[in-house]
Amino acid sequence: LFLSSAAAILTTVGIIFSLLFETIKFFQTINFFDFMFGLSCSPQKAFVRDAGANHAHPTQGLLDAFTIKKFKERFDNLSVAIVGDIKHSRVARSEIHALSTLGVPDIRLVGPSEFMPTDMDQLDLAIFENMENGLKNVDVIMMLRIQKERMIGSIIPEDEEYSERFGLRKKHLLVAKKDAIIMHPGPMNRGVEIDSDVADSKQSVILAQVTFGIAIRMAVMSM
Repeated sequence: LFLSSAAAILTTVGIIFSLLFETIKFFQTINFFDFMFGLSCSPQKAFVRDAGANHAHPTQGLLDAFTIKKFKERFDNLSVAIVGDIKHSRVARSEIHALSTLGVPDIRLVGPSEFMPTDMDQLDLAIFENMENGLKNVDVIMMLRIQKERMIGSIIPEDEEYSERFGLRKKHLLVAKKDAIIMHPGPMNRGVEIDSDVADSKQSVILAQVTFGIAIRMAVMSM
């Protein structure tokens, strides 16, 4: 559905619930339409936002928090590095919100300055433009792909150039903690933001994320 106004949202909500649906799973391409949509819903109905334009991906944030809990047990002693295209990522913002809420004391953003949102300084997070410094002694490495489809009017770096500076390789794992886990919300660009031998290594929990994602989203839909 293409909704262009608040009136269109109200009309659409009425039509959908007239069809006796009890739950709406919502994906929008314009920021904050989900907020307006949610306000329009009856308290007796369920409204689930799966992903929102370029500012949030709540269910991914939930499943990644669950994954970290499964492998690390505690949040209050962790260092987590989020690496890549933070600016255009829905996942990054949900991760930051979830991890901050759960008490993670050290959240780091690693990537080129042009991929950092202008409001990140308000969140009091450490920002690094160097992989070795950003990954030093971290417990969790969360890789993000370049969101080329959302870079309207932006300069998109060449894959080779980006990979050379911010692609995760085995050498980078030497500066992280020995039991650090590697995460990626997918889809992966092997050889760009992550090398295959890292993605398939024993430290990688990427496939576990996929498995847990099914359970988490089923749980959300059943609420």
